Amino acid sequence: MTTQEHTMIPSRIEIIPSDGIVEKVRASVPPSMPLTVTCLPHHGIARTMQVAVELSLLGYTVLPHLTAHGLQDRAQLSGILRDCESAGITEVFAIGGDGSRNAGPYGSCLPMLEDIAELSGGRITAGIAGYPEGHPSVTGLDLLDAVLAKQHLATHVVTQMCFSVPKVLDYVSLLRREGVELPVWAGVAGAVPRTKLLSLATQIGVGTSLKFLSSKGALAKRLLSGDKYSPEPFVSELAARPGSISGIHLYSFNRLDRPSWSTTPSWSTAPSWSTVPSWSIAPDADDRATA
Repeated sequence: MTTQEHTMIPSRIEIIPSDGIVEKVRASVPPSMPLTVTCLPHHGIARTMQVAVELSLLGYTVLPHLTAHGLQDRAQLSGILRDCESAGITEVFAIGGDGSRNAGPYGSCLPMLEDIAELSGGRITAGIAGYPEGHPSVTGLDLLDAVLAKQHLATHVVTQMCFSVPKVLDYVSLLRREGVELPVWAGVAGAVPRTKLLSLATQIGVGTSLKFLSSKGALAKRLLSGDKYSPEPFVSELAARPGSISGIHLYSFNRLDRPSWSTTPSWSTAPSWSTVPSWSIAPDADDRATA
């Protein structure tokens, strides 16, 4: 595959709102690259929104993750949406949340999506999660039913981090057979040391177990064996199937070490970026949630 063909897949980068991440992003990532800010249980929504707002005010296009289980009440959601509008944030990523559920009104993502649409008057849209590999606490049928119930309130689907191109393609085919026409963004692991990925295995969307990784094909086995993992072969294989996915959602693990950006992406309400970052391997360096 040629470089030109490779760069035709849109991409965005997911970051973790750890200390100093805003400064790290400013030093490594051009404002033209869209970002998402994940919401981990030990950080909470407040940290996610703080980082998302800061980056948006710096000129980045940012999608903060909102977890239904992390919200205390409808008033908190209303305040978050006001903060989004004030900062120029027009889209969020809505998930149920794998962390402990707060004593709030949202037992799942669907009622939160309904309130986002109502409270924002449709000015703020939302993406939702998809699970090609399944989820340890939700059946496959329930996961599919959740997407079917939410699709009219969503702009796109982002998959959990996956190491199997056939699994991603099978998942897209399943959605299409069920009448879901939402764009699907493939969740792809960025270049990250094996030890770093294993340390984050309970926080990111890989089935939350090492057994999941060890059984997911050649790429995962290479990663677990200590080889330097690169997302490029995975992305290239997806790019060889035009029309199957709409973009790459890159789980960066905050590894933003001098990426080489191929083109300058553009942003619209329906994402239309067109670049795939080429990651260097350097010494230092989510929460994919239930329906």
